[in-house]
Amino acid sequence: MKITQTNMVDTGQLQVRVTSSIGFLPIENANIEISYTGDPNSVIEKLSTNENGISETIDLATPPLEYSMAPSENQPYSEYTIKVSAPDYNTLTITGAELMATITSIQNVNLTPLLAQENPVDVLTIGPHTLFGNYPPKIAESEIKPLDESGEIVLSRVVIPEYIIVHDGSVTDTTASNYYVKYKDYIKNVASCEIYSTWPRSTIEANVLAIMSFTLNRVYTEWYRNKGYDFTITSSTAFDHKWIKGKNTFDTINEVVDEIFTNYLSRPNISQPILTQYCDGKRVSCPNWMTQWGSKYLGDQGYSPIEILRYYYGDDMYINIAEEVSGIPASWPGSNLTIGSSGDKVRQMQSQLNRIAQAYPSIPVVAVDGRYGNNTAAAVRQFQSVFGLPATGVVDYPTWYKISEIYVAVSRIAELQ
Repeated sequence: MKITQTNMVDTGQLQVRVTSSIGFLPIENANIEISYTGDPNSVIEKLSTNENGISETIDLATPPLEYSMAPSENQPYSEYTIKVSAPDYNTLTITGAELMATITSIQNVNLTPLLAQENPVDVLTIGPHTLFGNYPPKIAESEIKPLDESGEIVLSRVVIPEYIIVHDGSVTDTTASNYYVKYKDYIKNVASCEIYSTWPRSTIEANVLAIMSFTLNRVYTEWYRNKGYDFTITSSTAFDHKWIKGKNTFDTINEVVDEIFTNYLSRPNISQPILTQYCDGKRVSCPNWMTQWGSKYLGDQGYSPIEILRYYYGDDMYINIAEEVSGIPASWPGSNLTIGSSGDKVRQMQSQLNRIAQAYPSIPVVAVDGRYGNNTAAAVRQFQSVFGLPATGVVDYPTWYKISEIYVAVSRIAELQ
């Protein structure tokens, strides 16, 4: 049953983040109009962005939380239309942005400059969630790919790519567009399309691990390139996972991905990430694969992520860590940086923060002296606040890689200019 405004009795939160499509520069004072997707001409909220390109977080109506806790004919999320405009930029309207009870939805919006040499899209339509809409079931494949064929090209080790190329259609659809998508953004998008953000943390983590391992198998084996295609993965549920351009993500899912994005699933004596296939377990059954609803119920019972995964895939499934993350200046130092820390890693992080502060001026500039004092902690805390991380003032694993990610993004646009 589709939702109506009368059965939206709970609330979720929405935050809109607006950047330029050329680089990662925030757009201040962007105008945001929000309406129900079913009634797009009746604006219910008007917002604007701050100097970091971020709107305030607002409460909006959603269906009851329990709609997402068991399979149902009731749509468990509300749909909103978000129209964003700013001087010198093309206006973009996103329809079908999903909100779920008790969860914060993050809508990233990239506006195209009026003078940019590209054809801007003026409307993005977000399709239904895979657990509610009708999508083709996964075509079964071997979870481990043969790598000894003549001429086969595979990576020598598991590397987290900076970008993957997503073919937005089925494998043979030559009319479908290809998109360069940052790896972490791709995983967050897919997880937000495929599981409900209201589920237990351990369930979300188990599903994210399965999505990442599947994706890294495609990367590691060069699966589609070895078949003559020019992309890494598709957006078709029959072949891969659902990915929707412009899809909003959710804070509970984003937090998990930021914390474990270098992980994947392994079996003993197998070098490649395992192609961990799954199905919903309600509309489609899949023996020997994880089911999404089943993983939810195990999470309810207190199962850990690896216990959930082993329940379905067997006791010889292990969580592994990739040796390398592409596209970053330096890897994680191995322990948290906090007040009292010192050395080259602190100096590098301070330098990167100062470069980021040129684009995000609410982040204070610090002395690049290799000493982690109160000023550095304050700058880190503000960075974390801007980019949706817990504002602890400590450079932990997710913060280190987020600083690296944003630094690379703002540095590249400067090089282009």
